Amino acid sequence: MRIALVGKGGSGKTTVSALFIRHLAACGATVMAIDADINQHLGSSLGMSDEAAAALPSMASHLAAVKDYFRGSNPLITSADAMVKTTPPGRGSRLVRLDDDNAIHDLCATRLNGELKSVRLMVTGGFEEKDLGVSCYHSKVGAAELYLNHVVDSSDEYLVMDMTAGADAFASGLFTRFDLTCLVVEPTRKSVSVYKQYSDYAKEYGVTIRVVGNKITGSEDVEFLRDHTGTDLITWLGSSSYVRALERGRDQGFATLEPANRVALARLQAEVDSVPQDWAKFSRQAAEFHLKNAVAWGNKATGLDLGSQVDPRFITGPGAFVTS
Repeated sequence: MRIALVGKGGSGKTTVSALFIRHLAACGATVMAIDADINQHLGSSLGMSDEAAAALPSMASHLAAVKDYFRGSNPLITSADAMVKTTPPGRGSRLVRLDDDNAIHDLCATRLNGELKSVRLMVTGGFEEKDLGVSCYHSKVGAAELYLNHVVDSSDEYLVMDMTAGADAFASGLFTRFDLTCLVVEPTRKSVSVYKQYSDYAKEYGVTIRVVGNKITGSEDVEFLRDHTGTDLITWLGSSSYVRALERGRDQGFATLEPANRVALARLQAEVDSVPQDWAKFSRQAAEFHLKNAVAWGNKATGLDLGSQVDPRFITGPGAFVTS
């Protein structure tokens, strides 16, 4: 199952992402965590030192290898250079399973340890000085988007992506790559406005949206969110001495997280698990957004007809390992 966590800057989505990852690990689940935020803090939120987090291999730095691996022997893709971030898989493409040992995971994924030993972490890579004034952040998430197009996850595995703030994900088809998109919303008008913007954009594409309230101090906060997000609000997190200790570099063990907050994370997992995986829809939307990007910029940038890369009979999913 795939879940994206998004929200207004400062809403606490990275903290909620890290808590959810810790909860899943405590349940013994296989987890792939991906930091796709322009501010790359998921590693440190999962207990890594700032130095170790900064040294993580970025997916963006291995983009050429990512393209070459996923292209495989797909006859519709003439070379790795012909691939763009939206290129969908087809017969002959290499697909990966979430817990595989493969070239992409070897290059980009770091296995965590201790309570998080069932978790691997990948990072898209942050902005560097050479990027300033030259490229947009979407240049960093291209490898992650290709990965999401080519990974096949089962219903008892979890891919958790900490997205960049606001509705920026709508600049590509990335927002359609998840089983559930979870808005982390504070009980404020500004935070609610991001939820409404995201919800309006997502509605056209059938994206499943839910809300997790954060920084909740009492029943008035919950009622405020209910008034503005309705039945999309599924759970909420309150203040936490456990989180405060983590932010100061002291990990007291996940078992010390407040019971109410642990119940909230279990509720979020139950919601994710309740969403059916729809591989036909996933594949259809991958092709749709690839064609849009081909017309908008891809054909001109590559000098190719990228629309010819779409394999109309190919459906990503467990059955694709037989035909790919």
